[in-house]
Parts: sequence; C-alpha cells; structure tokens
Amino acid sequence: MSTITTADVPVGDHRFHVHETGDSSSEAVLWLHGSGPGATALSNWERVIGDLSGDLHNIAPDVIGFGDSSHPDPPPPTAADFTQLRIDTLIGLLDELGIARAHLVGNSMGGIIGLGMALQHPDRIGRIVLMGSGGAPVPPTEDLLKLVTYYDDPTVEALADLMRAMTHDPSQLGEDLEKIAESRMERIQRPEVRRSHLATFAHNLPGLYEPEQLAGLRNPTLVVHGREDRIMPLAAGHYFAEHIPDAQLYVMPNAGHWAQIEQPERFAFVVGAFLTGRI
Repeated sequence: MSTITTADVPVGDHRFHVHETGDSSSEAVLWLHGSGPGATALSNWERVIGDLSGDLHNIAPDVIGFGDSSHPDPPPPTAADFTQLRIDTLIGLLDELGIARAHLVGNSMGGIIGLGMALQHPDRIGRIVLMGSGGAPVPPTEDLLKLVTYYDDPTVEALADLMRAMTHDPSQLGEDLEKIAESRMERIQRPEVRRSHLATFAHNLPGLYEPEQLAGLRNPTLVVHGREDRIMPLAAGHYFAEHIPDAQLYVMPNAGHWAQIEQPERFAFVVGAFLTGRI
C-alpha cells in the first residue's frame, strides 16, 4: 500500500482538502464520498486508494461542505443548489490539478454528484463507478431517514446505530467500526459540519435522475451495490444498470452500504479491473 499524501487546494472562494495516491502520470480517478454525518474522503476510501496506487492516480477530496474542506456560510439554500456547487467546484479542482479528464468513483451522494459531472461535462469524465449510489427514484428507507435527520438527536448512541446500519455484519469490522464512529463524532460536533449537513438535505433529498437523462450517458459504467444495503436498496443499483447504456452491474454479497469498507480487497479488485479496462 502506498503512502497517502494530503494537501489543501484552493478553488475560487472555496478550499478542498485532498488526499492522493499513485503516480501523477497515471490515469486519474476522482473518488467521491457519501453524505453521512461527519463523512470524509478517508472515512470512505482509505482502505482502497492505497491498494490501487500501482495503476492509477487516485484523488480523494473532502467534498465542499464536508470534513476539512471549506463549508460555505451561508450555505446554498436547497439540496439541489448545494449539489450544483459541488459539481462546479469539483470541475474546478480538476482544473487546478491540471487534469483534463478523470475516471470517477461515487459512493451514495458521491454518485449523485458524479453523474451530474458526467452529464454536464462529458468531456471531463471517463469511466464511472457508482457504488450504492443515490439518484434513483426509490422510496427512502428508514435507515436513510436516520442519516438525513441525525442532528435531531446527535448522540453517540444514534451514531453507532447509524454506523451499524451501513454494514451487513458490523462484527466483521471489529474495532474499525468504533474507530470510524469516534473520528466522525469529533467532526459532527463542529458547527460548520452541522450547518453543511442540514443544508445538504434542505427541502428535499439530493437530486434524482430520470431515465432519459441517464440514457444520454456515454461513459462506460460499472454499478456496484451491496446486496444487503439498508441505506440505498439494491433496487437503486438495478435502476442505474437498466437505464445507463451498456452499464454493468456487480452485486456484492455479504455487504451493505459500505461495501468498500466491508469487502475492501474484493471491491478494489473489481473496481481496479474496470477502471483499467480489464473488464
């Protein structure tokens, strides 16, 4: 596993906290994390971006409004506005890094943002991996609503309950799950993190993609979904596989919403093979 380097990158009035692995001369991959309370790039991707550093230049930013990236004050007024800001600033991040075109891996909310980037800037995005992605017209699950409304009762117990809902078998992660929960709790208490979380879901869940929109995608796409996902049900994965032209679907057994954390080696193998054109 290679060393993860970290830097802050200004983009206009905003600032990204960015983690990278691999050689900058390799094909670039932008890794976009999900939206749980206290979520960061490393909490989503630390287990896999090191393993894939031999073939790829991996770029994993804290998305604007998360972690140690900047938090707009005031934030955009609606969830849709915040999603658009994130799309725009991520394209700006690629510009700042001198990357003309990048593959993309999006988890949950990261999939919503990534699809927006590909639809609005098709020349900038190569292959796409959607993992437990939002953006499908499926009814919100009880556990997704717990994520959205976490700040109604922002306790350690509520966070632990949410973390367990992210996984198929929490006991497999052992102390790792506790480590994730502890690191998130520190961030959750920051007022700017709370402000951004509430704005992310203001007035509605972040965007949905209609079949006619998805039909316009020309990017090779792999849909990865945990079979036991309680946050974003498997029906969402089937929806994307059905409506994105020539998309491939990989259903990961014994995995929930955090397939990349529960099954990091399998996830890295499948996603790495797809991103490098081997499947």
